[in-house]
Amino acid sequence: MFISEAWAQGGGAGGGSDFLVQLFPLILIFVVFYFLLIRPQQAKVKAQKEMLAGVKRGDRVVTGGGIIGLVTKVIGENELQVELAEGVRVRIIKQTITDILTRGESVRGAKEADEDEKPLLPQRAAAPERKGLLAGLFGKK
Repeated sequence: MFISEAWAQGGGAGGGSDFLVQLFPLILIFVVFYFLLIRPQQAKVKAQKEMLAGVKRGDRVVTGGGIIGLVTKVIGENELQVELAEGVRVRIIKQTITDILTRGESVRGAKEADEDEKPLLPQRAAAPERKGLLAGLFGKK
């Protein structure tokens, strides 16, 4: 009866080292989270900000909705004019851009594009001629 009470009282003497042993896994988990989650996310946000700061006229961009367009005008700090198709221009917020597909040429010192002037969209190639068995037999129309 006295022995069990003695063992129970003797366990509380070394409490300082137990606290450090219990705290070590928590510190280790935080370090792992920092290097695997927090730090890569910060680098990704920094790269996104640098990309958005470098958007200029002539860049082909992808929006958050998956729409590909050509930047025709930088309206302000947070706004762009993007041409989606010939004659279809929309204003978008810079932060909705997820990627820049191709960089346009620098236009500093060049004249501004007029509204009726053709944008820098690439010209579509003509459809190739179809050559097959029937086309060879009957000729072209």
